Amino acid sequence: MATLEPAMGHLLRRAGFGATEQEADVWNGLGVRAAIDKLVDYELTPNPVDVGIGGTARLGITSNGPFNPNDEVVDARQRWLFRMVYTERPLQEKMALFWHDHFATGYGKLTGQLGGEGATRALAQVPAEYTDPTQREGAGQVPRGQLELFRDLALGNYRDLLLAVAQDVAMVAWLDGDTNIRYFPQENFARELMELFSLGLDHFTEEDVYAGARVFTGWNLKRHDFARGNDQRSDFYWSPDRHDDGPKTFSFSIYPDGSRTIPARSAMDGFQDGIDLINALAGHPETGAFLCRKLYAFFVNDTGPMDERVVQRLARTYYATGFNMREVVRELFQSREFQDPANYWARYSWPVEYVVRMFKEVGCAGFSANQALSPLANMGQTLFEPPDVAGWSTGASWMSTATMLARMNFASALSDNQRFALRTAALDQGSSSEAVLDYFLGRMTVSPLDVDGRQELLNYLNADEVYVGSRIQAWFKGAGLAHLIAASPEYQFV
Repeated sequence: MATLEPAMGHLLRRAGFGATEQEADVWNGLGVRAAIDKLVDYELTPNPVDVGIGGTARLGITSNGPFNPNDEVVDARQRWLFRMVYTERPLQEKMALFWHDHFATGYGKLTGQLGGEGATRALAQVPAEYTDPTQREGAGQVPRGQLELFRDLALGNYRDLLLAVAQDVAMVAWLDGDTNIRYFPQENFARELMELFSLGLDHFTEEDVYAGARVFTGWNLKRHDFARGNDQRSDFYWSPDRHDDGPKTFSFSIYPDGSRTIPARSAMDGFQDGIDLINALAGHPETGAFLCRKLYAFFVNDTGPMDERVVQRLARTYYATGFNMREVVRELFQSREFQDPANYWARYSWPVEYVVRMFKEVGCAGFSANQALSPLANMGQTLFEPPDVAGWSTGASWMSTATMLARMNFASALSDNQRFALRTAALDQGSSSEAVLDYFLGRMTVSPLDVDGRQELLNYLNADEVYVGSRIQAWFKGAGLAHLIAASPEYQFV
């Protein structure tokens, strides 16, 4: 049996979503340092994951064909879950999830502005799947959806990511940028750019917000009509005639010489205003620490106090490398603090992490991704639908009576799946209830159980009759044991 070594299990739960038994063999053979490099330098790993959709031994997707925005967001949610389970680049998907929370954008509001299909395109469009240049205006380059943007720039330059997000169709619509014009500046994006995406609260003024809104006047959308029907597509569109071309002054430095004023420019040159402000915010003395605190909570520990020494060390790397997120994350994973066993199991599992980890550890053949969507919503997390601009309330906020019941119900449904992999594997453990329990605890990674917790699980296996490893015992007791482990307090942490 391939069981993840403790340090490797910790790395894969944080930098990914756990591992299947087959994956555990491969990762254990690498060692932690090589595994970190493989995770972080993921472009070196081919990732044809979507070609596996429809495979008989894989998680089911309602539509086995290419991604279809006409199915609206349900198809996109299923495909993202599928990729989280099967990707060869787990950190790329984990960072996409991090950025989805950081740059929170919700489908519900977008439908009112872009329509259901248009909102799905804005959030999840995969450009390679729509390449016919006759189907849209211009050169035929279909814009990538926001999720693809997060994947492409997952560990790239943070300044580039900010600039891309500022021109992202979903973000422009979400924060009402389409109404941001010279005579009526719309402040939503400028406010969130400073408060949630860079500086953090208390490091800017209301005057900065207003000046920022003026900077982004004219950063709007263009909607397209197509002959082939109700095809809902929008592009980012720079509108010089809607741009405020006057000077904009801030409370912080914009340029290396200390100047705080973006100069007046002709309307045609006004796009540079936004580039200048984003450059300044990416390099602002508060941005590195603000971002690294979020990374620390996401990857290291959200159950105890923030280690500011680690945060400041990572922030120095952020500036020294020119805002290179790859090197920041690499340093984080290589740090003593990340690898300290005291930080194992010190972060609450997000609902999507809980579900995908169960898929990988328990097995999901014969189960559909669609069957996980309602349980995820009941656990408090719907992909492409964060509750507001600040994203999800994480940490202990994931846990309530209602959300724990939803986790237990999902664990029961997956464990009762007729093609449940661990139930079959229980037969190979022979007649020893101890061996069966050890096997399940090796596959379903949890923090070490105390004596009483372990004995309770053994009592379950031996209840009614002594466990002898019969097929019917393995069939029913195996499913029940997986359910009990997944519903345990220990399994709610990663």
